[in-house]
Amino acid sequence: MVQVASGLLIAEVNVKTMCELGSGGVSLVSMVRRTLGNTGVQVACWSYIFIHYALLVAYVARSSDILTTFTGIPLWETATLFSLLLGGICFSGSQRTIGAVNGVLVFGIIASFTALVVVASGDLHWEALLKANFEAAPQSIPIIALSFVYQNVVPVLCTNLEGDLSKVRSAIVFGTAIPLALFLVWDGVILGTITTLGTEADKIADPLQLLRSTNGIVGPIVDIFSLLAIATSYIGFVLGLVDFLADLLKLPSGPNRPLPYLLTLVPPLILSLLDPEIFFKALDFAGTYGVLVLFGLLPAAMSWSDRYSESTQTPNLPPLVPGGKITISLVFGGAALVILSEIVENFAHT
Repeated sequence: MVQVASGLLIAEVNVKTMCELGSGGVSLVSMVRRTLGNTGVQVACWSYIFIHYALLVAYVARSSDILTTFTGIPLWETATLFSLLLGGICFSGSQRTIGAVNGVLVFGIIASFTALVVVASGDLHWEALLKANFEAAPQSIPIIALSFVYQNVVPVLCTNLEGDLSKVRSAIVFGTAIPLALFLVWDGVILGTITTLGTEADKIADPLQLLRSTNGIVGPIVDIFSLLAIATSYIGFVLGLVDFLADLLKLPSGPNRPLPYLLTLVPPLILSLLDPEIFFKALDFAGTYGVLVLFGLLPAAMSWSDRYSESTQTPNLPPLVPGGKITISLVFGGAALVILSEIVENFAHT
């Protein structure tokens, strides 16, 4: 619900910004600048960069681990090969080529997901799905927030739907319901196939690793699905960060201008090689300090400024999120609480 509310708050501010500026295609930075000023822009920019670098590190680390498991090639070689291959496609490929590659990858994702559900559902242990450790639940919040990141495309959605608030609301609500259903199926199949997953709050276990060791059929399917999903996400995040860095640093990008691509591809590769076990750390940090700031604190702050600041004159549009100050405070407070608890926990372990 918080993720839906966050997206709707962004859409609300975006449509108001479109009305005020009299044009579509309003970026997140433009929204932040109008409502929160230059300080908010700095926070948004650094959060955006942090999310992208953290996730690219996680993608390289996980993909190299999967490829090494398949091929037996050392981690540094598979990590370099993965970065060079997909980074090279992003650098030298046309939009049509990149779209075709993504289409093939998405088809593979659908096929492998279907195969996973069909194969693994016959070996489900329903009693395994009844096991729960609620004390460990708060630790999963950053990963859940990261898994449902879609808010970065809300400005594009508002532009494509021409600011129609009813259509925007429906698109966001149903658009988050579909991946939620798929995530529940995915989690149910994975966790229901494993009977040896521990429930200790201080023990972190990777279900995919356990599957590879306990089920010779499901494990490879999971690896293929994971690798294809990582590849599609990697391409999207590389292109997004390249454009952002080129715009931020006023760098030329495109054919024969590799600097933005080097700045995007090399640091994640180096960090993943320095710490091959960085996957979970990168996801945790991206979800806590990146996503919850950029798509938790900032949407609530922008909406509060838009609705209740006396210095801000905005078009009189119906709110997409009901509840007024209480709802906005809950979104902001929830994100702030998770960030604060993560900071306290990190200090406690140092």
